[in-house]
Amino acid sequence: MWDKKRELEAENGNFTVLGKDVTFKGIVHFHSTVQLDSAFEGEIHAKGMLVIGENATIRGSIIAETIVSRGKIQGNVSASGKVQLLKPAVLLGDVSSPSFSMEEGAFFKGSIDMGSHPVVDELQQSTMVLSDFSPRLSSSRPVLIESERGS
Repeated sequence: MWDKKRELEAENGNFTVLGKDVTFKGIVHFHSTVQLDSAFEGEIHAKGMLVIGENATIRGSIIAETIVSRGKIQGNVSASGKVQLLKPAVLLGDVSSPSFSMEEGAFFKGSIDMGSHPVVDELQQSTMVLSDFSPRLSSSRPVLIESERGS
């Protein structure tokens, strides 16, 4: 799917690639799909898809519609669509996105905020308190512990 979308956007001139020999520092804004294979420090604002290549190293915050990464990111990431980490991606930072996926072999350390969800909203509004259940949770039967068993 990505290759077909990439080919269509490349034909329309809406696809930008920043190679691994490029180093950026500051704040950048992109209005189309961008593949970043370079080193970057600062803020990235992308209205479309941001593809972070395996050679890319980013230190800073990212705000985009969709983020697909195989590279290294140190900083917070926010996507209105989805964040996808593919092997061998490394992300050290917090994620805010309604959709998050991580392929085996990728690494993530941080927190994820996926926004509101009807079930979460219902649970937060519930007046049920766990202490109401404590008498039911107390053990009325003895528990056998492995070390107490006779041989």
